[in-house]
Amino acid sequence: MSEIASGPPRSSAGGRPEAIKAIPVRHPGRWVAGALILLATADIVYTVASAVQNDTSEGGRHGWQVIAEWLTGPLIIQGILVTVELTVLAMVIGIVLGSVLAVMRLSPNPVTTFVSWLYIWFFRGTPVLVQIFFWFNLNTVLKTIGIGIPPDGPWLWHIGTNELINPFIAVTLGLGLNEGAYMAEIVRAGIISVEHGQTEAAQALGMTRLQVIRRIVLPQAMRVIIPPTGNETISMLKTSSLASTAAVEELFRRTEEVSNFNFAIIELAIVASIWYLVLTTILTIGQYYIERYFARGAQRELPPTPFQRFRRMVFTFHAPPPLAAEGPIVIPSEHR
Repeated sequence: MSEIASGPPRSSAGGRPEAIKAIPVRHPGRWVAGALILLATADIVYTVASAVQNDTSEGGRHGWQVIAEWLTGPLIIQGILVTVELTVLAMVIGIVLGSVLAVMRLSPNPVTTFVSWLYIWFFRGTPVLVQIFFWFNLNTVLKTIGIGIPPDGPWLWHIGTNELINPFIAVTLGLGLNEGAYMAEIVRAGIISVEHGQTEAAQALGMTRLQVIRRIVLPQAMRVIIPPTGNETISMLKTSSLASTAAVEELFRRTEEVSNFNFAIIELAIVASIWYLVLTTILTIGQYYIERYFARGAQRELPPTPFQRFRRMVFTFHAPPPLAAEGPIVIPSEHR
């Protein structure tokens, strides 16, 4: 009966065992797939660029000249400012309202819980375009908004609906109130992600419910709240294009007006897309650094910055094997 040798291999001289050499596994399929994807991407980009280049306007200018002319045009810049303003105002309304609704939803009071649930159910169940349309046409059924004794009593304060809710306010209300329903669920998910034992311990120390939420729960819940909130902000930036239905002069509306004048429909659509991509990139970078800030103390090491990720992606096609950075493995003498 042959004996199976155990333990690490020894050198011919019977001394220390030979070091184990870790050789990285080759992945030729990755290189082939990467090359095919690059070729397909280059073909698509070349086709679109050639089509835009060959499209000439009445003045004899090709498509890229039209894009360069209108990319920083005054009308486009004004539309960008309105788009950013709509996004900021709608998100402020959504975050504040969503936080209040989330606290109400988690309240032991059944009335506040039901009201919060009803609000979320209604605004998540109806399209945001319909809500903008409602606020924009509210004056058709409600001529005056005010405080008084209905229906014919004296008014303490009143104002015409059209004076109070102009197109910009109508769009802001439609976007903000709709966003509040989604932010309520995001904030609620972040709150319930915190261990309930911490809430009980804080209440045992005499802290009120609001103090527990503000000082204990929310700082920890932010790690869960920030990523989807960033996604909602980016989505809100693009959803603001619905303001064009209410005749608000935001970015998409401005490009439509210009394209109706010079008939460069695709070129102006590319201008709008470029600016949306620029604004989205800025928001994405801001979201990343906010996430990185709230990740302090929750991770041993902070995640790499976007520049570090880009440098790693460019100079390292595949992640190095764990053993390659550590060098050869040498088994201690007590285990031989």
